[in-house]
Amino acid sequence: MSKTTTRDHIVEAADQLFYRQGFEHTSFSHIAEAVQISRGNFYYHFKTKDEILDAVIGARLAKTRAMLEQWDIEGKDPAGRIRCFIHILVANKADIKRYGCPVGTLTSELAKLNHVSQAQANELFTLFRTWLCRQFSLLGRAADADDLAMHLLARSQGVATLASAFHDEKFIRQEVDAMCDWLSACVRDAADARAPEQSV
Repeated sequence: MSKTTTRDHIVEAADQLFYRQGFEHTSFSHIAEAVQISRGNFYYHFKTKDEILDAVIGARLAKTRAMLEQWDIEGKDPAGRIRCFIHILVANKADIKRYGCPVGTLTSELAKLNHVSQAQANELFTLFRTWLCRQFSLLGRAADADDLAMHLLARSQGVATLASAFHDEKFIRQEVDAMCDWLSACVRDAADARAPEQSV
């Protein structure tokens, strides 16, 4: 394996372990065992666990940006793009039931640890917030776009937390349907607000 490939494998394994076991409960040995490399080879790429954490957060940010760009391409309109966000709860339901939301669990753990990388991890939520805010603005809700974005983020995090606590797939699907209904109401409200302007 090349240096880059080995490093990528380390980051990928660490990402999964941080998600499933938590950052604090994942050791160098756990990651090295998952990648099946010697400790010496491991230390060649990363000297500390914090270095690995920074790389994991960087990789998650890159994946999130790519996912948001893909939704921009696939979504026919702002409402369709927002539904892509809502439906990740269903697409990732198996992992969410077992481990919760990867973004929420990491940011919560780092906050409890008062970890220096907490602000960097919070950028993951900021990416979603900014993207959702833009979609709601395009939908015609510019005045309260950020409020709507934060409401949807908060609700999706609540669903992920409770789904993990109760291991309830039916609950996830019900809440996803409810969020989609709420979004449809937002679309109608935006259309109603534009109607008087168009009739003038």
